[in-house]
Amino acid sequence: MPDHHQKLRVNCFSISLDGYGAGIEQSLQNPMGIDGMDLHNWVFGTRFFKTMIGQDGGSTGVDNDFAERGFENLGAWILGRNMFGPIRGPWPDDSWKGWWGPNPPYHVPVFVLTHQARDPIDMEGGTTFHFVTDGIHAALKAAREAAKGKDVRLGGGVSSVRQYIAQRLVDELHLAVSPVLLGRGESLFQGQDWRALGYRCVEQVATEKATHVTLRRED
Repeated sequence: MPDHHQKLRVNCFSISLDGYGAGIEQSLQNPMGIDGMDLHNWVFGTRFFKTMIGQDGGSTGVDNDFAERGFENLGAWILGRNMFGPIRGPWPDDSWKGWWGPNPPYHVPVFVLTHQARDPIDMEGGTTFHFVTDGIHAALKAAREAAKGKDVRLGGGVSSVRQYIAQRLVDELHLAVSPVLLGRGESLFQGQDWRALGYRCVEQVATEKATHVTLRRED
């Protein structure tokens, strides 16, 4: 059995006021879909983000605290395939290795949900991408084992979070609600009754650029 304290967490998951976690038409030019980057304005100016992309400076405070908290006690990640890249269908070759260049920000094993098999990719800084073709439970099992007692972070996108929520597998979610309307895109909540699934809001903190809410599953 997994360690009782080992959580599956969602952190720093930005959504619009109208509940969208990404815009439409994701592409190389628009990794988050059309207007989707607007959801993440709260993080771009933080010291955490600046450090991650190799720059100095940046703000401290609540937004930065939530960004830093998202990386505490992490032993593995799970990503949906869209979070790994814009390619759909079979992998044409092995050239695409993620959005983040040779040294991705994870620094732990990352399990990518996909229907298309692919060999693991070892990257700089301790990140290895593993490609899981047999579903969300298999990915979670592998990630828990790889995490060695630390937490597993589910990075998204929307569809992956919804699948894990539907099975009540997510222990805790930190959502950053950005003060923008997307109008269309991938809806996080539509058609799912999170209250009935046992989720409750346990924390809310507002800043100039986002309202941070933490939801927890009550067993």
